[in-house]
Amino acid sequence: MKKWSIQKKVWFAIMVILLTVIIGAVVITYFLYDKLYLDKQIDLLLMQGEELAEVYSEHGTDSFFNERLNWSKQSLAANVLFTDDPMQLGSGAPFEPSSNENLITFEERQQLLEGETVVMVRSHPHFQQDILGVAIPLFQNGHLTGSIFLSMPLSEVHEPFLQVRTVLIVSLFLVVLIIIVTGNKVINHVVRPLNDMKEVAKTMAAGDFSKRIKDDDHGDELGQLAKSFNILSSSLEKVEENRREFLANVSHELRTPLSYMKGYAEAMEEGVIEQKKGLEIIQKEANRLERLVNDLLDLAQLEGDSYPLQCEPIAFAQLVTDVVETFELIARQKNIQINSQLDEDSIIYGDGDRLEQVIRNLLDNAIRYTPEHKAISLTLTSKDEFSELVISDEGIGIPEEDISAVTERFYRVHKARTREKGGTGLGLAIVSQIMKKHGGTFELSSKVGQGTSARITLKNI
Repeated sequence: MKKWSIQKKVWFAIMVILLTVIIGAVVITYFLYDKLYLDKQIDLLLMQGEELAEVYSEHGTDSFFNERLNWSKQSLAANVLFTDDPMQLGSGAPFEPSSNENLITFEERQQLLEGETVVMVRSHPHFQQDILGVAIPLFQNGHLTGSIFLSMPLSEVHEPFLQVRTVLIVSLFLVVLIIIVTGNKVINHVVRPLNDMKEVAKTMAAGDFSKRIKDDDHGDELGQLAKSFNILSSSLEKVEENRREFLANVSHELRTPLSYMKGYAEAMEEGVIEQKKGLEIIQKEANRLERLVNDLLDLAQLEGDSYPLQCEPIAFAQLVTDVVETFELIARQKNIQINSQLDEDSIIYGDGDRLEQVIRNLLDNAIRYTPEHKAISLTLTSKDEFSELVISDEGIGIPEEDISAVTERFYRVHKARTREKGGTGLGLAIVSQIMKKHGGTFELSSKVGQGTSARITLKNI
């Protein structure tokens, strides 16, 4: 059974249930007939016979007993036979005077002579049917003086029970039909989605994540499982798309500086370009290539679950000040003013190098996309359990439809312009991952032509 399909297992379970129901119905039918109805008829005959025996014991064979005997013969469905000689019960007289068949056996007659009541089920020798009989000894003054034999054809017992049996058979048929129909529906409801999942899983294993399972809006566990399976398929499809896009972007980003370096090297070799200018361009592209590789390595490490953070208490304001000092020269060259308003009481717990990388990336983007003679502000506030750093610029801004996507790898709002300025398209993706590792938040808000605000939140010690 372990290698059976689910459909076979369900049908096997249904067959076991059907067999159990049928056996139970047969047992109940036998019990109703043999233990209830037949026993009830025997008890009725015994009760009538014992009443006659009690009257005989008190009155003998007088007129009262004969009246009671005649009344029993007329009112009862059973045949009533009285004899004042128990030995006659061993002859064929009760059947027919000329019959060779005995009504009771020799052993039963001996029981009767010993004063015991005899109950028997015996075939009638002429009518091809069974009869139910009860022989009761009659006593008077403590002596056995006669016997009463009450009998009735079992067909009369069967007839009332036939209606009950018919009802039971029809009910059993309906129950079996209901079980089969219900089982078939259950199999279609349960096995079909599972088979669909198996087929979809096979296609997913082959690399095709476009297949979906029809859940038919079922609200049960299978419907929820089908929806979860479809969500998984969509997620894997998205992952596969991102992977392909990532490989394409990496190839493109690596190919561009390598092409420049190769082209200028060949131009220098042929004397088309001055060696000094060529080396400067090659060095510039090599630096950009180095930044790209380093960013890719950082992002790969940060996206892993096992990346260790070297966390310690950090004076957040001092960390921000140190980063700002390194960008002051670049800012002055573009005539950009950097204004800082920092809460010196802000103490956080985190990896100083990684948080410095966050501030550097955000401040670098702010300076890169802010025109000359504009300002950048850094505001650090500490309230309750959290510290919040907001870096706002007066730059070109980000379209609203692009804000949710700028943290994706290699995503560029202004692609040509970004590459021209030396960006790798990974900075905000790295910021997002570092903040997730620290259990903090990172949000962007922007308006085109007015500037962008980057907000990071970290928990205080």
